[in-house]
Amino acid sequence: MYVEPSHNCAMIETLRREGARGVWLAVLQQVLLLAGERAQFLHHAERAWSSATYSGAYHTFRLSFSGADAVADGEDFIAALPDHEFTLPGRLVAKATILAAEHSLIDGPVLTLEAELLVLDEA
Repeated sequence: MYVEPSHNCAMIETLRREGARGVWLAVLQQVLLLAGERAQFLHHAERAWSSATYSGAYHTFRLSFSGADAVADGEDFIAALPDHEFTLPGRLVAKATILAAEHSLIDGPVLTLEAELLVLDEA
């Protein structure tokens, strides 16, 4: 599935109209903006997290980059993710990591990666 990463992303707007709520939409939008227009969104998963002083959730995203230029974008995403400053009102991205990256040359160059963000509630 190709998702346009602009602020007025059609998929994100459709999800909102259909009642999808939660921080994951804002996180998805920020991830897609960082990944670039050639990124293909494949999957999202969320699991709750808390400590004695903080609460939030881990958000895991799977993205694919097909073609030489897109793979270069994916490599840039990998390099930029850990230090990127996300803009999520009321939330803080405490940790952003790449869990896995897989390169393939079957049917052209493809990079598939899995990224995980720990998003904390600011309260």
